[in-house]
Amino acid sequence: MEPLFTPEQLAEIHAYHLPYYVRAAVDPFARLALLALLLGVLVRPFFRMATAAAAGMERRLGFLRTAPVSRAFFRAMDRLWGESGWGAAVLFALMTDLFVKLVYAPVDIWFAYSLEHQHCMSNYTPAAFARDMLKGHLLGALAIAALVIGLYGLARRTRHWWWILGVPVALLLLVSSALDPYRGRLYFDQHPLPAGPLRTRMTELMTQADIAFSDVLVEKTSIASRRLQAYFAGQGPTRTIVLNDIILQELTEDEVLAAVAHEAGHVHEPKWPGRIASSLALVALLFAIDRLLRAASTRGWFGTTRFADIRTLPLLSLLLSGVLLVGGPIAGAFSREREREADRYALRLTHDVDAFRRMLVKAARVNKMDPAPPRWVVLKGQSHPPIGERLADLPQP
Repeated sequence: MEPLFTPEQLAEIHAYHLPYYVRAAVDPFARLALLALLLGVLVRPFFRMATAAAAGMERRLGFLRTAPVSRAFFRAMDRLWGESGWGAAVLFALMTDLFVKLVYAPVDIWFAYSLEHQHCMSNYTPAAFARDMLKGHLLGALAIAALVIGLYGLARRTRHWWWILGVPVALLLLVSSALDPYRGRLYFDQHPLPAGPLRTRMTELMTQADIAFSDVLVEKTSIASRRLQAYFAGQGPTRTIVLNDIILQELTEDEVLAAVAHEAGHVHEPKWPGRIASSLALVALLFAIDRLLRAASTRGWFGTTRFADIRTLPLLSLLLSGVLLVGGPIAGAFSREREREADRYALRLTHDVDAFRRMLVKAARVNKMDPAPPRWVVLKGQSHPPIGERLADLPQP
């Protein structure tokens, strides 16, 4: 078999990945320092600013509380929060989130735009990049507002909030993947794969794999990225095979089928143990948050004056960062094993080792995968085995 990369390509790949490895090493410490700054210095002034801003908005826009259309919204929000004052809490949460985003903005923009363009991995125009970044921030702001009202509002109204919230959210997580086909459409256009040999062969392959699906869609990601990608989205009646337009340009039909066969392996994974474990972990995390909120209110941390004081929000971010840092290596190890099993499943399904090997090689070249990343990067939580290991695991011709 020909070498995976030429020396020139390998040098380019190392130059491309090195900044990501540096960031992976530095980011946990940088995030810890930023959260320490928020908790130790900025919580109190941010809370005063949020309270003053909410009071100013109340004076100027107070008439909305009695307007025929908007008063129902304000009554619902007061009921969810348990009292007035939810506006200051939401503003405080958005203010701290904005501060973190502004601190990270230069680094995020350099990695997501400048570095990607420097190594010819991005097709983003400045306007399209700014639009998608703004869209992501707005969706994040809505999620933060919902978290504040849902978590803190419920915690302020009932002592056993953590399981009252945790149980339905955990159940929702069990079926949330049914919405996956609709998430990608927030960023990229999708259209059905035209009728032809590829669609016919893919349908036959899925029949052989005993996988029902609703459609095969082509996602136009080339406006943003030059990476190739294939995945299954949704479950049950919403299950969809998604191919991006790059994979159709770069791979032959046999190689596309090899990629889809790999993704089919994930469909047949035993998902319920993982989903149940994730649901239990969520309830356990909410219980830990409850204990943390009670400790903060008892000791008056960060100027808190009551249980579920919004000023503890950066403390919850610190807790979540610690959970992700500890859980990342464990989740990564399970994910890498699932990827290996999906490779084995694809070979059993297609019986075409050569096409699968060519698919991996082309994907590695187009996506500039490091064939042998530093071991600590892999163990830290990398979701896929290094491409060099995946190729070495294939049966030899």
